[in-house]
Amino acid sequence: MNVLAVLFIAVFFFFLASRYYSRYLARNLGEDPSRPTPAMSCPDGRDFVPSRTSVVFAHHFSAIAGAGPILGPTMAILYGFIPAWMWIVLGGIFIGAVHDYTALFMSIREGGRSIAEIARKTLGRMGFNLFIGFTIIMITLVTSSFLNATAMSLTSLWPLSKIGVEEGKTFLKTIVINGVVMGRIGGIASTSVIFITICSPFLGWLIVRRHLKTIYAYFLAAVLAVASFFIGIHFPVSLPATTWMIILSIYVFLAAGIPVWLILQPRDFINVQILYGGILLTIVSVFTSGLAGLKVTIPNFNLSEGIAHLGLIWPMMFCTIACGAISGFHALVAGGTTCKQIAKEVDARRIGYNAMLLESIMALGVIIALGSAMDFGDYKSIVWPSDPSTKSNPILGFSLAAGHLFNKALGINVALGAVFGILLVEGFVITTLDAAVRLNRYLFEELWAILFPHPPRLLRNYWFNSALAVFLMWILAYSNAFSALWPIFGTANQLLAALTLMTASVWLLLRHKKNHFTLIPALFMLATTIASLIILLGNYRRAHNYTLMTADIILIILAAGFVFLVIKTFWGRKKLAESAV
Repeated sequence: MNVLAVLFIAVFFFFLASRYYSRYLARNLGEDPSRPTPAMSCPDGRDFVPSRTSVVFAHHFSAIAGAGPILGPTMAILYGFIPAWMWIVLGGIFIGAVHDYTALFMSIREGGRSIAEIARKTLGRMGFNLFIGFTIIMITLVTSSFLNATAMSLTSLWPLSKIGVEEGKTFLKTIVINGVVMGRIGGIASTSVIFITICSPFLGWLIVRRHLKTIYAYFLAAVLAVASFFIGIHFPVSLPATTWMIILSIYVFLAAGIPVWLILQPRDFINVQILYGGILLTIVSVFTSGLAGLKVTIPNFNLSEGIAHLGLIWPMMFCTIACGAISGFHALVAGGTTCKQIAKEVDARRIGYNAMLLESIMALGVIIALGSAMDFGDYKSIVWPSDPSTKSNPILGFSLAAGHLFNKALGINVALGAVFGILLVEGFVITTLDAAVRLNRYLFEELWAILFPHPPRLLRNYWFNSALAVFLMWILAYSNAFSALWPIFGTANQLLAALTLMTASVWLLLRHKKNHFTLIPALFMLATTIASLIILLGNYRRAHNYTLMTADIILIILAAGFVFLVIKTFWGRKKLAESAV
């Protein structure tokens, strides 16, 4: 099928969903533009900061997008193009965007509380304990997976012959390994990340303290993003992967404790310019190459190889493609940072629902690039290598596919396009890391408040809780490879989405509102993720990976307890209604 038709059909469905289905949800939720939001009613200058819609959208989108809509589709397209396309489109509209919007709306209505606190209000203290315990484990898996992926991508190497350039005729720095000349693609991204991080506080000061106009803020952020790219080409930084893991751990520790406007918001605002540019460049490339007749060349269905590497298409594909279809992590961002920055309740729909659809478009661009512009054999050698000693590198796989797509469509040098592809992923892995560690800080603070009537001063210190979140992240990332972490992270992530949707269903039930649009997706995701956890448990037992096996068992137990509370609440409401009659 022509790549333009593939993209156009999906975008048309997304437009209809944004225009009509999101408003249907808003009516059922009871959206009220005149109702003050938590950011407006209790600003504190650190976490509750009323902000412009464009700035909050940029923060929310870059925090939820991260590497998820790239890594998951890159790995799961092994099942074939059609299954991945259908899950991204249908899942994004009816499950993912609904999940994000309702989670954000609930958090705003509940005074900026997290989903865990909302679970306590709707399901009692036990519901809170189960939810917060589950969430802490899930975020630790998120951060450890992305820390591993970040360190891997910042040290990426690829043969120059595969890029189509000769030694001495490329801007890439090179190294010879076993007689093969390799281009240091990751070093450019490393410099870009450092430069953007250093510039972020200055931009944050201009926006918040000096009230820089939005148009000028966009322009400055775009200039900084572009400058980081060219500085990286001339001054690439090459460090070992373990060193990067340590540096990134220190960075996210600092970012998790300082005011949100100083690092988190401005860094996301700069990085999102790269993401916007990447999405635009991908759409233009698909449009141009589609007019020239570019078609999807990978198999429409490739179930045998997908099953061999990942497992049965159900449930494993539905957990491997998380961001881009549905992601429980989005609820943590919505209830952790985004809900504390929104100035108008109507922005919950504009940001929550539409940011998810934009992420789905991003995921579609990924599978289109992989499916049309890259040789399927090269894809498998990078993402699913047959040599057990070779590590899977999905970031490099996507980046090279993007480079080839930009080259076919616009004549951009493949190496230049591949570096941009890594930058597209890299900045957002880090924005996800710092947002996730900050969220885990919030959760630990909530946990101590429940466990202790008067928590010790140390446990109330946000630097201590930030350090605890970083320590758990680093230990798990250092002891497990990315390919081992991603399946259980993806499953835990989707299970968290199911629990969030179940919480939303109970929240709506207690307010005598319709809840079918959250309950049906919740049941589907619950069945999918429990099946996945059972399959993974067997895999970990055979591989003697007792760390991940323990995490798997704990997730199953926590989920079972939470589901029991939901069923008990629904049954109690039913009995109450029957007695009233």
